[in-house]
Amino acid sequence: MSLKNPVMTASGTFGYGLEFQDLVPLDGIGGIIVKGTTLHPREGNDYPRMAETASGMLNCVGLQNNGVDYFCEHIYPQIKDIDTRMIVNVSGSTVEDYAECAARIDALEMIPAIELNISCPNVRQGGMAFGTTCEGAASVVKAVRERYHKTLIVKLSPNVTSIADIARACEAEGADSVSLINTLMGMSIDIERRRSRLSIGTGGLSGPAVKPVAVRMVWQVAKAVQIPVVGLGGIMTAEDAIEFFMAGATAIEIGTANFINPHVTIDVRDGINDWLDRHGCLSLKEIIGCVS
Repeated sequence: MSLKNPVMTASGTFGYGLEFQDLVPLDGIGGIIVKGTTLHPREGNDYPRMAETASGMLNCVGLQNNGVDYFCEHIYPQIKDIDTRMIVNVSGSTVEDYAECAARIDALEMIPAIELNISCPNVRQGGMAFGTTCEGAASVVKAVRERYHKTLIVKLSPNVTSIADIARACEAEGADSVSLINTLMGMSIDIERRRSRLSIGTGGLSGPAVKPVAVRMVWQVAKAVQIPVVGLGGIMTAEDAIEFFMAGATAIEIGTANFINPHVTIDVRDGINDWLDRHGCLSLKEIIGCVS
């Protein structure tokens, strides 16, 4: 799958794109990855489910959405003509849920790809996330690959011992690309109230605080697989994005920064071009993976 430029939005931080259409030209973004979609509707976790931290934020939204059928019937008609790559993030609690959700999206002509969120808890194994073991990741990718026939991006969890092994397992079962990193597990405590700032105790940490970890993991994965790597995690500026490209990413996603600057995707896109011009680079390919 080609992109008009390498800057995309990260799932869960840009809604369905429609929410930002008065703030940023959507056709200027390389791709929009819409919020997580599941087979059945989900209400998400109780409030509070977001908390600001030093150089980042925690969230435990819990994949609140109206389900894939609602997406197909009500959201898809509104976004199918947006002139960029519209990609759906797919989540699930069982392998069968993932596969069925992906199959229904497969039928949507103007959705060229899905991003598979394997950081979800496997309800049949006591809540352990699929993406924390090679076997779990492979099982989801294999099942989805059998029923989904377009570009399959697998979003990797950083909460593992060897993310390169997980990436290789996904590649072996037919992933076309991997994206990383998803959020790091974290916690913040209100010491006056003596309780967590999030309703379920812990949440996913995102924002600038996670960028060094994300760059390291992208660097490791890019050396371990032959498929394209999409980098994300704490990107706020074009210079941040350049780090990911040098680590081996061929495209990037911007997440938390959208909450601070709704125009950040365009700013980063233009900043990448300026950097390449200033450094005499004719193409982004000249710097991809240049750090050995």
